[in-house]
Amino acid sequence: MSAPSAEPSDVEVHLRKAGRTKIRYPARLLADDGTRVTVRAPWAGAGVRDFGFVRFEPGDVFVEHFWRDRWYAVKEVHAADGTLKGWYCDVTRPAVRTDAVVTVEDLDLDLWCSADGSTVLRLDEDEFAASSLPATDPAAARSARAALDTLERIAGAEGLRAGLGLGPEREV
Repeated sequence: MSAPSAEPSDVEVHLRKAGRTKIRYPARLLADDGTRVTVRAPWAGAGVRDFGFVRFEPGDVFVEHFWRDRWYAVKEVHAADGTLKGWYCDVTRPAVRTDAVVTVEDLDLDLWCSADGSTVLRLDEDEFAASSLPATDPAAARSARAALDTLERIAGAEGLRAGLGLGPEREV
């Protein structure tokens, strides 16, 4: 584990899925308090990804929060003009930061919460059920389901920003 850091620097985020690297992308380290790593990164996908409830597109900026002791990552999604679109939450194994690399293992379950909090959607539960995780690592599967339930409860009750202690909205 890297030491806590307050100075911005460059890191690379590695998002893994089913034991393989799904995507790698550069990010700016905003903070690392030893438990939570926060980075800022431009949308790393190719072109536009339209989910129906939100579009990720070139120019979007993500402020991403990864925890070493929680089974999720929370991404604040901002449009190119800085407007908050909402939060995309990935259920993951706890993050690992080694020097300039932040690695997370995606466990298929996701949650979307719109900027105004009026829309909270559980996503990809079918993918999770079809994955091998429930059979090969039942403890991890239980932790993943509990993480999704926790995120949904927080989003519906107090909102993700307040409920997760994310502080005021960051300038992107």
